[in-house]
Amino acid sequence: MCICTCTCTCTCRCTCTRRSPYLVSRTGGGVYFCVHHLASFGGMQVDPVVFHMLNEDPGDVSYSSVGGLNEQIRELREVIELPLINPELFQRVGIKAPKGVLLYGPPGTGKTLLARAVANNIDASFLKVVASAIVDKYIGESARLIREMFGFAKDHQPCIIFMDEIDAIGGRRFSEGTSADREIQRTLMELLNQLDGFDALGKVKMICATNRPDVLDPALMRPGRLDRKVEIPLPNEAGRVEVMKIHGASITKKGDIDYEAVVKLADGFNAADLRNVCTEAGMFAIRAERDYVVEEDFMKAVRKVAENKKLEGKLEYSKV
Repeated sequence: MCICTCTCTCTCRCTCTRRSPYLVSRTGGGVYFCVHHLASFGGMQVDPVVFHMLNEDPGDVSYSSVGGLNEQIRELREVIELPLINPELFQRVGIKAPKGVLLYGPPGTGKTLLARAVANNIDASFLKVVASAIVDKYIGESARLIREMFGFAKDHQPCIIFMDEIDAIGGRRFSEGTSADREIQRTLMELLNQLDGFDALGKVKMICATNRPDVLDPALMRPGRLDRKVEIPLPNEAGRVEVMKIHGASITKKGDIDYEAVVKLADGFNAADLRNVCTEAGMFAIRAERDYVVEEDFMKAVRKVAENKKLEGKLEYSKV
């Protein structure tokens, strides 16, 4: 049974791995790719997992799609976008450009959306990885994947690496622990080495995101690695209005919608909750057999989402 999933048009005509020398696979992964296909992305053999990171599409997201975070957008653009577009500015001033940024805040506030907006706004390669997906059961495989990821990024400069849920591998190190804990610590040490090693990152920037900054290792947080920490908080009332207008723009509406009145009932809502309000408003219109939404639908939707939020636990953390 052929397990080659390559769809390229090179000379590889295998029916199984024993017939072709052109196949590589991740240890234990069971997924095979033709090296000829990967060579077009840098002329080197890379882990298929890293290859799929490059295939991540940031989507049609711009800064106008992010509401209520103007100050956070400015800080992120200074660290990530400005050094890639205008590095001469840092040379004239005589400072080194920051290497990375940590986005932290409650779930649903737009951390991933911000990273996608940055990647979509500039002409740069974009590698997206969830930190928990790096952890492998084989010793040394996770650290190897980190090395290949950064090597791949350096070969495709300018490049942005977005690592979501960084707390999965970036937690505080302890002397006690199981072999699995020690493997995660080795993965973290390799990440620290890549961020602060002798090899210059060049035009490679890193964005990390977490909703648990309190558990991160201090070595990861120090300047020279993740130079800037940007809090992505819950939106205030003006921010909630802005987010509601963004998500409600594509909805078919009848009559004027008083978003200010709607968000007064949405105290403590994050951006994901506000998007859910728009979805629920559309569902109320469908139940009423209408193809448009009225203001009363939004009012009923925000009350419904508020009831559901009572079931959620409240996450507390201190600022970094």
